[in-house]
Amino acid sequence: MSRLSAFVWSVADTLRGPYSEAEYGSVILPFTVLRRLECVMKPHREVMADIVSSYPGEQQRRTHLKLKTRTEDSSGLSFWTTSDYSLKKALQDPDNLAENLIDYVGGFSANLDVFKSFDFENVLRTLDARNRLAQVVRHFEGIDLSPDAVSNADMGDLFENLIYRFAESANEGAGQFYTPRDVVRLLVDLVYAEDTEALRDRGTVRSIYDPTVGTGGMLTVADEHLHELNPDASTALFGQEINPRTYAICKADLLIKGQDPSNVRQGDTLVVDRFEDRRFDYVLSNPPFGTDWKAVEQEVKGEHARGGQGRFAPGLPAVGDAAMLFLLHAASKMRDVDDTGRGGKVGIVLNGSPLFNGGAGSGPSEIRGHLLERDLVEAIVALPNDMFYNTGIATYLWILSNAKVAEHKGTVRLIDASKFGTKLRKSIGSKRLEITEQDRERVIRAFAGTQDEQSEQQVPVKTFSNRDFAYWTVTVERPLQLRFECIPETISAVTEHKTLGKITGLTEALESFGEERYLNREKFNRALGAHLGDLGVKLTPAQRKTLWQVIGVHDGKADYCRVQTGKQKGELEPDAALRDTENVPFGWGGHPKTHGAFQETVQDYFDAEVKPHVDDAWIDWTKTKTGYEIPFTRHFYEYVPPRPLEEIDADLERVVGEIMELLREVEA
Repeated sequence: MSRLSAFVWSVADTLRGPYSEAEYGSVILPFTVLRRLECVMKPHREVMADIVSSYPGEQQRRTHLKLKTRTEDSSGLSFWTTSDYSLKKALQDPDNLAENLIDYVGGFSANLDVFKSFDFENVLRTLDARNRLAQVVRHFEGIDLSPDAVSNADMGDLFENLIYRFAESANEGAGQFYTPRDVVRLLVDLVYAEDTEALRDRGTVRSIYDPTVGTGGMLTVADEHLHELNPDASTALFGQEINPRTYAICKADLLIKGQDPSNVRQGDTLVVDRFEDRRFDYVLSNPPFGTDWKAVEQEVKGEHARGGQGRFAPGLPAVGDAAMLFLLHAASKMRDVDDTGRGGKVGIVLNGSPLFNGGAGSGPSEIRGHLLERDLVEAIVALPNDMFYNTGIATYLWILSNAKVAEHKGTVRLIDASKFGTKLRKSIGSKRLEITEQDRERVIRAFAGTQDEQSEQQVPVKTFSNRDFAYWTVTVERPLQLRFECIPETISAVTEHKTLGKITGLTEALESFGEERYLNREKFNRALGAHLGDLGVKLTPAQRKTLWQVIGVHDGKADYCRVQTGKQKGELEPDAALRDTENVPFGWGGHPKTHGAFQETVQDYFDAEVKPHVDDAWIDWTKTKTGYEIPFTRHFYEYVPPRPLEEIDADLERVVGEIMELLREVEA
């Protein structure tokens, strides 16, 4: 595959000069698609021409062509061209080569409209104007991309490898277009793992959807793996893609496989769901890492505000990262559970932030809560670092299901496969590791609970209750204790204050206090009133409060300040500077992991963990929030003790000795 990709890409030598590196892909990708289509059509051109001449209607042509071209390995072609041209025939008339190719592409059936996405007519005319068209056509005409030479899976790999090269040469962040096949195969295996026996049944029909479909690589792997399990299975593949080039490749690729091309649709998944009325058996996705959603902020927030059953009703993440929006969308596309107990499953690749970002009450926390409280999270698998082409960060596979088997209901399995990658002989971008077939089998056994307990190659697995990831954030208050002194430093602060400094006579009133110290706010307030009255200065309640805040200094020996007005009059006033929060796990202290045990659990935690250290603290129950986080790394943390001091000292003495020896050699 790498050799084939290099050969296809070698046409860049022809383009060099008139084209910049960033423009290579705009030529190479559509020609690769055209050559693949041509090789697929080649054995059927006579039949195709006969059907085109015999039937005027698109539906009639499609029906008869599929019947005439159907084989044991193929459901038949559903596209055609009314043109007599091929690349070889077009080259025979070099003076009209561009017009011949435009006629060739323009003759494709209406369902094969992908060349518009490539603006291919303009590509051909530009090549012709730059005197490179004939060389490029000859190059591609000499490549065998027939199904016998290049399988559908290999063709998908070729497309994505070319896109990787194109994006890399254009400095566009290649990895956003390319999901490594080893990652895709693991994701597909995990999604199918518990359905394997059902997928082997006669009459199996499954729908597979990718909302960030790219060139269709995930759909291809999922489709082929399902047919490995059951050659007679029927699959319907669906995808949505924002990028016009990758959309065109995906549509052409699925059309070649006999899939309905209308099932691949273009558009931004976060703005509009092109399959709003559809739900699917399997949803697979690798949304771009760390992509913001500023450009679609208005539309996304509008959908969130509508609430109800909308995709984004549960919550919104920070605008800087759209990962959790794609997670919510994927979860919303699972088919409903039917009478047999079969529902939908999701496999999605995410970075680490959706596990823990955002505190209690935040959008990300609410999204995690939505998934956990509805028992949709089946497992999360940590991948090794350096698995992707454009990033070395930690990545995770989330497996969701709305129809868990009985023994997994109410639980989440965390699987740490971060140490089970195999080093590549040569790095590709940031990708230095791959998941081999052996690695993949180990992870699948860990997921299925069939690991050999005696094996040293066990993948660590821990099972938790959904509520183990829930907690209450409670606000702990401490009483306000203030000392008041009208000394030069505090008077200067009042003078420089933007509001207090404008009050005539206030500075003089404060200077009249002398060096007296007050440890009780009410006493200071009464004294302040007297001093202000002597000078005829009046302060509003708001101005007095501001004055206390400017002059008052925390002092643990001062009297507690109490609320002066309202329903809480007489109660202790909290010190905002000493305010703290505590996260209390739902199940702390052995209490039942239910919301009903909230106050008992929190109070017991407070009495045991907080009160012994600050006996005057209390809980502000009105500020309690429920939060959810999945601290994956913490659950698999392994403590490594530091080296013994003696060993460190010995190393230091050895190094110092080596340095001294080198210095003596220099001096000599």
